[in-house]
Amino acid sequence: MSTKYIFVTGGVVSSIGKGIVAASLGRLLKNRGLKVTIQKFDPYINIDPGTMSPYQHGEVFVTDDGAETDLDLGHYERFIDINLNKYSNVTTGKIYSEVLRKERRGEYLGATVQVIPHITDALKEKIKRAALTTDSDVIITEVGGTVGDIESLPFLEALRQMKADVGRIMLCTSIQPCFLTSRLLVK
Repeated sequence: MSTKYIFVTGGVVSSIGKGIVAASLGRLLKNRGLKVTIQKFDPYINIDPGTMSPYQHGEVFVTDDGAETDLDLGHYERFIDINLNKYSNVTTGKIYSEVLRKERRGEYLGATVQVIPHITDALKEKIKRAALTTDSDVIITEVGGTVGDIESLPFLEALRQMKADVGRIMLCTSIQPCFLTSRLLVK
């Protein structure tokens, strides 16, 4: 069976519960006998949340390999009963650092380094590497923030490009949790 990809993104409201939705979906798929891997993409420029205020970003979750990651990784581990590592949390800061290191080493052969294709390719490579290194049936990738955040644009573009890269049959469209007020539920 080829790896399938599921992306969980937010609408225009932050803290809507994307992490819990992603973790719950992972648990349901695991209960159906599928091998699941999950990762969190955060569009902030910090390398990791280790130095960020917990009042602003929430608590830091430390993985077995000592990586300071987003608290959603703790939900993922507990819900799906898997151990994640430093590669399970990707930030804009990490991606830009990697791309700039490659540029300094001359790996782009003098090309002008740009968001498209260099940053988006690096993001797609993180998703594909998760599939290759874990031999999972399903890769769930949650993108933090909201679709209205400018910081999210390279992440969303990378997800859009994944459809062409892996083929439509391998790609589940993005899941967006939504907030409903009780007024909308009453007829």
